[in-house]
Amino acid sequence: MRIAVTGSTGLIGSALVDSLLADGHEVLRLVRRRSRTGPQPDGTVGVGWNPLLMQIDAAALEGVDAVVHLAGAGVGDRRWTDAYRREIRDSRVLGTETLAAALSRLKEPPGVLVSASAVGYYGQTGDQLIDEGAPAGSDFLAEVCREWERAARPAEDAGIRVVHPRTGLVLDAGGGAGARLLPLFRLALGGRLGDGGQYWSLISLADEVAALRFLIERRELSGPVNLTGPAPVTNRELTEELSRQLGRPAVFAVPEWALRAALGEMAVEVVGSHRVVPKALSDAGFVFRDPDVGTIVAAALGER
Repeated sequence: MRIAVTGSTGLIGSALVDSLLADGHEVLRLVRRRSRTGPQPDGTVGVGWNPLLMQIDAAALEGVDAVVHLAGAGVGDRRWTDAYRREIRDSRVLGTETLAAALSRLKEPPGVLVSASAVGYYGQTGDQLIDEGAPAGSDFLAEVCREWERAARPAEDAGIRVVHPRTGLVLDAGGGAGARLLPLFRLALGGRLGDGGQYWSLISLADEVAALRFLIERRELSGPVNLTGPAPVTNRELTEELSRQLGRPAVFAVPEWALRAALGEMAVEVVGSHRVVPKALSDAGFVFRDPDVGTIVAAALGER
């Protein structure tokens, strides 16, 4: 297949591109730097775009079989100032609007657009078990996710199958939360965050990539699909499992007030609770390689 990918240098995008190339697919990377357009040493082809200016080389996308859209500013990369809140929103919504509009005008549009979203769509849900049928939340990230998904409508209106993978917490040492948590636990400096009772919907990087490829291939899937492991765990349970597998004590605990003082509004994503399950994915027959906290942690530690 000929597959275009945005966000191809991030944790998930890099792993997805490697997986596609390993299986002989042709990969087009949507890139912002002109020096990275055209054929690249790794066998990919760079296609120019600037999502914030709503510019894209649409002609280069003619005839692609699928597009996987993962680009967006990292939610946990900086404190949420007003300026960074705008960047979080604009990097997702403007990029999706640009891409969806371009795809809708192609003479040979792709069969599918896999356009990223997140479990933040549901807002903070406590210990309630949530699947794709749950309504949207009302906080900042929920509103961003609603706009993000809505921005893909031009592609859907043009007859392109659109899937929104609502991804949970991808646990991996190579980036994201795992890159921050795992070194602390290795040094015996890890511990629960807040009271530890909040649910985190984890997924391993290998399962995230496999699920994205599953969404490309399974024509019956469209709309929202949760990309999380089948068994959400509390922060306390994750802490205990990391401590056990690393053989390090996890005696430290960061109280909620300290997290809020250090992180500001972003702390809600650390102490908040998402108990989300992948009903649509499981119903479609997807088989998880890492179905529980033990296997997810082992994969993150490079032991699987």
